[in-house]
Amino acid sequence: MEYSVRFSRKDPAQFFKTLRERVNGYFVENQIEKTGNFKMYFKTVVIMAIFLGGYGLLVGGVLAGWSALIAYAIIGFGVALIGLCIMHDSNHGSYSKYPWVNKLVSYSMNLVGASNFTWHIQHNVMHHSYTNIYHMDEDIDDKPFLRLSPYGKLKKYHKFQHIYAFFLYCFATLSWIVSKDFRQLYHYNKSGLTKKSGFNPTKETIEMIISKGLYYFYILVLPIMLGLNWGIALLGFVIMHAIAGFIITVVFQLAHVVEGPEHFEAEEETNSENTWAIHQIKTTANFATKNKLVTWLVGGLNFQIEHHLFPSICHVHYPELAKIVKKTVEEFDLPYYEYQQLAKAVNSHVKVLKSFGTGREMGMAS
Repeated sequence: MEYSVRFSRKDPAQFFKTLRERVNGYFVENQIEKTGNFKMYFKTVVIMAIFLGGYGLLVGGVLAGWSALIAYAIIGFGVALIGLCIMHDSNHGSYSKYPWVNKLVSYSMNLVGASNFTWHIQHNVMHHSYTNIYHMDEDIDDKPFLRLSPYGKLKKYHKFQHIYAFFLYCFATLSWIVSKDFRQLYHYNKSGLTKKSGFNPTKETIEMIISKGLYYFYILVLPIMLGLNWGIALLGFVIMHAIAGFIITVVFQLAHVVEGPEHFEAEEETNSENTWAIHQIKTTANFATKNKLVTWLVGGLNFQIEHHLFPSICHVHYPELAKIVKKTVEEFDLPYYEYQQLAKAVNSHVKVLKSFGTGREMGMAS
């Protein structure tokens, strides 16, 4: 069954028009680009140094035998930083004002084993368009052993999901690179979404096969060829993805699956009373925005409200944009969900998991 959602075009109060004018005014007044700047490029160098440094310790034999697991752990941390801080902006076209640079940097996702193409469709097209809408936003689709929407199918074991969820998050990127990319590619090609989004199905299929092959070669085969025990290599590979998967998944869950943000359900054709911008406000939350270290590590994705409203603006600008967004949202009497501490956001996520797991629904649109 195909689902469709149409957002209202009526915004008599002109909320988003007002907000856009203020945000655009900020960049004009300060004479700065909306895309990345020196901070973004320096950050890229630091993150790539962490990732490549860990890999150098691995293939250079500096950390041999069981100590190679430390190298894989460093690489895993680097993978998380690349995904959150580099790949994410480039895929949104906000890393640089030059499209070719964004395209080139977006392949950092292929470098760490995933597909920049399937991410673009799932994240940019589906998630950002239909945030927290069951059947449309793949991020909240029913997962093995997880119910992330109050509209999902309830199973008996879900009542324990708030206990085991964080363990499953460790397998997110592993599942992603091994099977999810291929399943999504097949679905997008078959449904016509690939062509509709301006991509060539044959080209994307060939590109994925080649990039996956190169990834498995350099991260697994080459270390083994250079003398690393294959069992240690496989264990290190799992540890690497456990670290990356845990970090990346928790960051994204704290933005939408916490107390406050609403959830919706798509029917064959749903006409939303909300405009797209107001929908983003109602389905998204910020966390730990005063913590500069968290902001640096998660690529500004703790400013998720600002990101969803302005995905084409680089995350290095979010702290300043948040002041404008929060002020405007309050003026228009709209909700602005925010958790001051990371721990409080995590605790809220656990509460929502428990709610969804027991059927005592929380966050359903009224």
